[in-house]
Amino acid sequence: QVQLVESGGGLVQAGGSLRLSCAASGNIFSINVMGWYRQAPGKQRELVATITSGGSTNYADSVKGRFTISRDNAKNTVYLQMNSLKPEDTAVYYCNAGVRRWVTDGFYFYWGQGTQVTVSS
Repeated sequence: QVQLVESGGGLVQAGGSLRLSCAASGNIFSINVMGWYRQAPGKQRELVATITSGGSTNYADSVKGRFTISRDNAKNTVYLQMNSLKPEDTAVYYCNAGVRRWVTDGFYFYWGQGTQVTVSS
């Protein structure tokens, strides 16, 4: 089995910063893409940022220039540095990873349990 555990959420004032972490553990042979998604109340889950094992990144337009995604392949961990936070960034943030559990396996996507980020105005 594979587990993704997020940490680093919390309450911050507008203009502040937070850093989210997500560590993958369990039966892991390799991980290709890792990413962060978020879901605000009454809205659909949306992509925030993704990063491949080679370091290529992709960001939602709404967070470009404010958020930075990075990863430590040796630790199977992905990070999201969030700066200049706005009230509209308030949401539950979910980690996602494409995991191959053994050499002949395909890649399957797993989700973390989510961490709340609240930005006050």
